[in-house]
Amino acid sequence: MKEKSQVADIDRSIYDIRDEENDAYRMQSGLTPEIIEKLSKEKNDPVWMQQFRLQSLQIYNETPVPDWGPSLEGLDIDNIATYVRPNTKMQNNWENVPKDIKDTFDRLGIPQAERKSLAGVGAQYDSELVYHNVRAEVAAEGVVYMDIESAMKGEYADMVKKYFMKLVTPRDHKFAALHGAVWSGGSFVYVPKGVQLSIPLQSYFRLNAKGAGQFEHTLIIVDEGASLHFIEGCSAPKYNVANLHAGCVELFVKKGAKLRYSTIENWSKNMYNLNTKRALVEEGGTIEWVSGSFGSHVGCLYPMSILKGDNSKMEFTGVTFAGAGQNLDTGAKVVHIGKNTSSFMNTRSISKSGGISTFRSSVVVEKNAKKAKSSVSCQSLMLDSESRSDTIPAMDIRTKDAAVGHEAKIGSISGDAIFYLMSRGMTEEDARALIVSGFADNVSKELPLEYAVVRKDTDKQAACEHMEQAGRKLR
Repeated sequence: MKEKSQVADIDRSIYDIRDEENDAYRMQSGLTPEIIEKLSKEKNDPVWMQQFRLQSLQIYNETPVPDWGPSLEGLDIDNIATYVRPNTKMQNNWENVPKDIKDTFDRLGIPQAERKSLAGVGAQYDSELVYHNVRAEVAAEGVVYMDIESAMKGEYADMVKKYFMKLVTPRDHKFAALHGAVWSGGSFVYVPKGVQLSIPLQSYFRLNAKGAGQFEHTLIIVDEGASLHFIEGCSAPKYNVANLHAGCVELFVKKGAKLRYSTIENWSKNMYNLNTKRALVEEGGTIEWVSGSFGSHVGCLYPMSILKGDNSKMEFTGVTFAGAGQNLDTGAKVVHIGKNTSSFMNTRSISKSGGISTFRSSVVVEKNAKKAKSSVSCQSLMLDSESRSDTIPAMDIRTKDAAVGHEAKIGSISGDAIFYLMSRGMTEEDARALIVSGFADNVSKELPLEYAVVRKDTDKQAACEHMEQAGRKLR
């Protein structure tokens, strides 16, 4: 029997370069009260956080693994080191970061992106931030961008305590409880009233350690009438054992404020990505989610928006690529509470070489959410007969005074389309690449490709070329 040739995935050579593990400290694998207490001591937590961690551990032990979604059978928390401290302290000068760590981030475009188009950058390596800096002119406007652990112990301690895991609670699900017990690293952002930040902030998370977990916490508060674009990038090299990412993102969008939260996930194919993200939007506020999921063995990502205030809005734009050995379960949830609220979800997913892509949407319209509007559009493309794509919509509408719609399309590349393009002089490979690129273009153009902001028409053209190349490699 002729062996089936391997179809190449998106080039991950940059992300899969492994650095020598040169950790200053690695906590023993597993999850016990003793380990949590030791972690809390390592972090020099305030008393309330020590108690919070132990309470979260108790909830974790009492909560079952979800009985839906992709199998988590290959994930054994007893074999996961929940805390790995890199061999450096956090720096605000890039030149002071150790060379091996600096070289890793240089390959990934940090700090080149910072110099070109970012207002501030935070870089986390394993369990700790190794670099954090914000432009002076941004800080002069009163914008706070710092590591969350410093914020928790310093001037903003009361604010952190007020908001920390109040939107995503340990009782939400088992891995939210795990996060509450072992979280480490992450960023705190506060944008004062009326400040319109025109250039983005960015955090980048790199998990280098084998058989480890990363549990950063991101807390962002955009005050009344303010605006912010925050970019999040993630990657890890591939190992032959499971790694775990179970971060948490809490976003508070105040009255008349706007927040755009963009994520590029480039985790390796041994990663279980079980991140939890949620936004609370007040009157007249807007939350925009932009999500690109290109990595991990198993991914469960469902950013949730609570449209609490009247006239609040949510937009979710996502693109997912599931290749060989990948089961990516992604989507979004929105809860309409205020009057005249609106939400829109627009996604594209591509699966190949036996990859599984599932899109889940959940729209809840509460009884008092009069004149709510919601639209969900999901399109999936399977590049071969081995792959699978599913769309699972859920709608809970509790008022008649609402307009809610859902559209889903699942299909494969048309042979007629390939034939037409080949008849016009294209190779079959180029024809397939063009179709894939065109399929994903209207959502992929929203992604912060290479962790930079697309600003000019020339840059947009470059972004299109990038997607065409990605399409060629995906087929």
